[in-house]
Amino acid sequence: MLSWDEFDQPEEGAAAKPVAAAQPPAAVSLERLDSVGDAAAHDARAIAADDSAAVARAKAALDQLDIAEGLAELEGESARVTVDAKRMINCRADLNQLVPFKYDWAWQKYLDGCANHWMPQEVNMNADIALWKSQDGLTEDERRIVMRNLGFFSTADSLVANNLALAVYRLITNPECRQYILRQAFEEAIHTHAYQYCIESLGMDEGEIFNMYHEVPSVAKKAAWGLKYTRAISDPEFDTGTVETDKELLRNLIAYYCVLEGIFFYCGFTQILSMGRRNKMTGVAEQFQYILRDESMHLNFGIDVINQIKIENPHLWDAELKDEATQMILQGTQLEIEYARDTMPRGVLGMNAAMMEDYLKFIANRRLSQLGLPEQYPGTTNPFPWMSEIMDLKKEKNFFETRVTEYQTGGALAWD
Repeated sequence: MLSWDEFDQPEEGAAAKPVAAAQPPAAVSLERLDSVGDAAAHDARAIAADDSAAVARAKAALDQLDIAEGLAELEGESARVTVDAKRMINCRADLNQLVPFKYDWAWQKYLDGCANHWMPQEVNMNADIALWKSQDGLTEDERRIVMRNLGFFSTADSLVANNLALAVYRLITNPECRQYILRQAFEEAIHTHAYQYCIESLGMDEGEIFNMYHEVPSVAKKAAWGLKYTRAISDPEFDTGTVETDKELLRNLIAYYCVLEGIFFYCGFTQILSMGRRNKMTGVAEQFQYILRDESMHLNFGIDVINQIKIENPHLWDAELKDEATQMILQGTQLEIEYARDTMPRGVLGMNAAMMEDYLKFIANRRLSQLGLPEQYPGTTNPFPWMSEIMDLKKEKNFFETRVTEYQTGGALAWD
């Protein structure tokens, strides 16, 4: 990580220079600056003899430019931004002024996401292709797991990306959080690309896989459940600023961060990573591992945003919304339990639907606790302790003996 302190050190063998006291900038008349700029612009815009008719028209059109009117279209007030003026929602400060940061954690997550960059084509799929084409390479139950999960995830990440780009980005009024949301949206595109890369590499029927969320009930139910929470806020006319609309945004954030990314992904990831641990479909498993790293950061970011909104707007987090949030997490857990039973009608890969149900209840308790809500499944434990390292972003050693650190850029990324 680059430290700006390094630039303050004197060169070796050189005497340290005395630090001069900071001097206020010389007072300069804004009117003088404006007049100088206007004069320069006037000279540059003068129509020359060799200007074409199109160039002359362009110069003349700029004489009609109303700067004040143009800048009025920008979001937020035009005054210089102070930290105290920043808020997660309903902020009127200029949203184009990134600094000063109010939420350093959001900026750090953006930097971590950039350092964790990867692309699907970096993963070798040759072993997966050979195994998939082999008549006795995988059992029917294992093939069902691969196809179901590629079917669900290939569209689930698109749903998340649409929600971010068409709704959440516009309604979160903090520029450092928006910076991370842009990074997250790009990562969702990479994830969709990864699933397409797996589907194409394995020679699957693309129409069948990509339409599972229309045709397979356990997949369709999860997609339909999430979509109902984006319907209202994706309306271009929707805006926050009232108790009910602010609550509607909170419901959406809980649905997408805590349930879609925080519960709906867990059964499938556990299944595919368990397959990778058995040296099966290692290319698919490697990509799921990278995706899970991204999704874990998405989840943590979303929970931080939700909790920050609660801190800044305590009146929103009333008994009614707490009960709604609890019900959303419990409904999501039940849908994922049903998905587990559909994808694992029999025991496979050292697990079964009953074990997965325990695991999902364990995860649901964590989501409730992260939102400050009471756990609803007392006494549940994690039947897959090997997942904790990956889920909690702890550094694993030679998990698949692949290039876990080689795709990192911009400095070393520590996961523990």
